[in-house]
Amino acid sequence: MRKILQVLGFIVGAYLIVRAVAEPFVIDLSDPATYRNDWGGPGLAGVLAVHCGPGLVAAALMAWALMRRRSRSRGQGR
Repeated sequence: MRKILQVLGFIVGAYLIVRAVAEPFVIDLSDPATYRNDWGGPGLAGVLAVHCGPGLVAAALMAWALMRRRSRSRGQGR
């Protein structure tokens, strides 16, 4: 069950990362009308925080989990 939750967590994390990378290309950063009604609007900083923030958190957590897994596997080989 734990393995299934880890896989699902990585799938959701990958989705959030892709969404965070795509968001600046989806909206026109120089035209506030394209993001005024989005979550976090009407300001650009709020929109990017709401749409890209979870992707940054997911990337950090995924990197931490992978580094933790790698250090555990190195410790078992000794």
